Amino acid sequence: MDELSVPTRAERKPRIGITIGDPAGIGPEISLKAVANSEVREVCTPVLIGDAQYLSHWARVFDLERGFEIIGAGERIPETFAAPLIYHLNNIPGSIEMGKEQAECGRAAAEYIEAAVALCQAGELDAITTAPLNKMSLHLGGYHFPGHTEFLAHLTNTNDFAMTFIAPALRVALLTTHVPLTKVSDYVRKPALEKLIRLIHRELLRYGFPRPRIAVAALNPHGGEGSLFGFEEAAEMIPAIEACREHDGIDVSGPHSGDTVFLRAARGEFDIVLSCYHDQGLIPVKCMSFGEAVNVTLGLPFLRTSVDHGTAFDIAGQGKADASSMIVAIKLAAELWQRQQAGRQAAEQS
Repeated sequence: MDELSVPTRAERKPRIGITIGDPAGIGPEISLKAVANSEVREVCTPVLIGDAQYLSHWARVFDLERGFEIIGAGERIPETFAAPLIYHLNNIPGSIEMGKEQAECGRAAAEYIEAAVALCQAGELDAITTAPLNKMSLHLGGYHFPGHTEFLAHLTNTNDFAMTFIAPALRVALLTTHVPLTKVSDYVRKPALEKLIRLIHRELLRYGFPRPRIAVAALNPHGGEGSLFGFEEAAEMIPAIEACREHDGIDVSGPHSGDTVFLRAARGEFDIVLSCYHDQGLIPVKCMSFGEAVNVTLGLPFLRTSVDHGTAFDIAGQGKADASSMIVAIKLAAELWQRQQAGRQAAEQS
């Protein structure tokens, strides 16, 4: 099986926790719109993790479904429930200003993530889909993480993890994420590359790729052009690729010139591209599949997907937000969970 678009269905629908993100952004709106979507309800049982009164307010404003079941923080999620469930944290103050960075909103958004992780670790949720955070609000609220990925890794004590984007035509894993461009080359080192190549290989095996084909994008123009344009390819990248290929039997190649490798992957030559830095990987993903790409964190003990956009403060609270990326992210979480279940069943039977 080599396409993520064809799920292997298990009998039980997965329970997906949906954190509503920064309350001053579009997260609450797209979360409500997503759980009202029939395609989402068909493939999973959604659990909104947020403030029930706040969500009910926006459901009224946007004329969205309001027939939710509500349980308080600390209560066990029921084994069965018909309507979408809200896991109520009661943590939004009486009034917040939409579209603004605020400590209260950053703190509330972080608490939704903490609750979702705890529920996954307790076996009450099968996966998490996250609405966007605002990094400054998160910082103002006392949480000093550059984003979801690092926060989730911290909460789960995960050392090997990677931000990855899955789109209909392209899959990209990032070696570095929120790092200044001037410092990226400091991270392009043989041990880090080997660790990420092995992680990508292991995780894609879990998702149904029998022999993942991994392409490594060069850091420098023309792959360094024999070290004329940079030394990282010859000194760090090629040794890492050769070690993973020769010692681990991984189907990995490169470093391939960054101006062509993403197109080659989109045409089916590779299953995933390892990108050296954030914009190197995200520009092709968003050019090809904006609104359809899903952020997946590899390496966590549970599935986590997210939207491919930010909090959109400029349109927050106006009913204009497009929920398509959130819908795709929830559906992919359900699909990947089904794939994992099928893989476990196949392993038990063999």
